[in-house]
Amino acid sequence: MIHKFSQGNIYIVIDTNSGAVHMVDALTYDVLDYYPEETREKTVAILKDKYSSLEILECMDEIDSLINNNLLYSQENYLEHEAFKNRTTVVKALCLHIAHDCNIRCKYCFASQGNFQGERSLMTSDVGKKAIDFLLLNSGNRTNLEVDFFGGEPLMNFNVIKEIIDYSKEKEKAYNKNIRFTITTNGVALNNTMMEYINENMFNVVLSIDGRKEINDFMRYTVNGEGTYDLIVPKLKEMASLRNHENYYVRGTFTRYNLDFAQDVLHLADLGFKHISVEPVVATDENDYAIKEEDLPKIFQQYEYLAEEYIKRKNSDKNFNFFHFMIDLNQGPCVIKRLLGCGAGAEYLAVTPDGELYPCHQFVGDKKFSLGDIHQKTLNTSIYESFSNAHVYNKEACNNCWAKFYCSGGCHANAYNFNQNINIPYKVGCEMEKKRIECALIIQAKLLQEE
Repeated sequence: MIHKFSQGNIYIVIDTNSGAVHMVDALTYDVLDYYPEETREKTVAILKDKYSSLEILECMDEIDSLINNNLLYSQENYLEHEAFKNRTTVVKALCLHIAHDCNIRCKYCFASQGNFQGERSLMTSDVGKKAIDFLLLNSGNRTNLEVDFFGGEPLMNFNVIKEIIDYSKEKEKAYNKNIRFTITTNGVALNNTMMEYINENMFNVVLSIDGRKEINDFMRYTVNGEGTYDLIVPKLKEMASLRNHENYYVRGTFTRYNLDFAQDVLHLADLGFKHISVEPVVATDENDYAIKEEDLPKIFQQYEYLAEEYIKRKNSDKNFNFFHFMIDLNQGPCVIKRLLGCGAGAEYLAVTPDGELYPCHQFVGDKKFSLGDIHQKTLNTSIYESFSNAHVYNKEACNNCWAKFYCSGGCHANAYNFNQNINIPYKVGCEMEKKRIECALIIQAKLLQEE
């Protein structure tokens, strides 16, 4: 299977199975519309008014060479790959819901403004320590583990975070493990003491802001209804600076109210942030801010514009990284990652303040997906196995999709929320993902041309 696309004078051909990406000329791009499905003779006859017969024949020879070297129309056998057949699913990451409460209110919040459709509560240090024990005991031979502090707003329970980290550092040595910590915060409660501790102890930080003041404050406001932009921007800038602009992301959400979201990305870059992620809201049609299929052409235009701006700013003081444009063509993901993606429900689990286990933060509160709890130290194996087997080969829509090994089948939560089945991907999300991949590859092609 191949996928080809062009933007401007750049022509790209992707070999889905091998992962090879080819930057080709217009002749090759056109020939691949027909050859090798059509015979060499018929291909020459179809294109002879546009190119010479010799050019077409030489091009087909080059295509044959790529095919023979498994770089075009390659076959794949990942299901038979030893790494996949013999995989042992272990828990390698936990999302600790340190606070089912929040100090702001966001219109699009999937967590019901922080309480996840339940009572507002904070995780105790006892639950947090048991969660760490659960991770250490269920991580098999995996050495590097991850713990994300999530909410609600985690900073509302900062002292417990510190207790959990202290406990983790003590326990990991006995198991010969290394736990890396991440925190996601809206920044409202950040102070210098917190920043210093976070920078000393957190491998990564996610700082929430939606972009321009009017956009951010329309969706993200305090309990009293006041916008958060002026309150958080100085703190987020300070945090990024203290981290030497490394190992952090400012993370926003765009909705139907700001389909010109590229302006929000560029606004954040103009503020000095170097690592930016602004992602589409995931909401059903009854919400006025929900993205609809009819919005896709404008969204695609924004991604293309953003890609051009990314290139223009590459060597300037306003340069930035955009999360969805970060593709490593030199050392891509392993086989398991290509097939299973984030590992939600199998390798990655969420823990509620009372210790209940869920496949990920977006399933929390839906009892159908309760996996057990850290007190009993058991897992609902039927649910666990259903997520472990939610790979691209068990998703019909992925079978003939060129992007399946980039997105690994997409988000299980989005699939379930829209289709009530984790094996049926969210179509609108798929289309946006494919466009982002194309833009990411165009960026790399243009940067290569400039070298």
